[in-house]
Amino acid sequence: MFLNNDTIDRAWLILMIATVASAAITQGVGGKLAVAATVLGIALIKGRLVALDFMELRHAPFKYRMIFEGWLIVTCLALLAGYAAGLKAIA
Repeated sequence: MFLNNDTIDRAWLILMIATVASAAITQGVGGKLAVAATVLGIALIKGRLVALDFMELRHAPFKYRMIFEGWLIVTCLALLAGYAAGLKAIA
């Protein structure tokens, strides 16, 4: 295993802060694309952190890292596009 306790603790702390930030951003705000984009951006960072540090993808071949990171970006963009289309349909 490549991870040491400092790396795991730092990643865990960042994940907790990002989770609280996502929850705080959405309080009292409804139907705003900028908020959705911010929360999805935080989710992208969290997903990347979990994959690179906890799943040890950081030490995988570059090709596999790029496949995962590309998939993560495409998925977040697709979710954001779906949310934006839903907002447009409501308005």
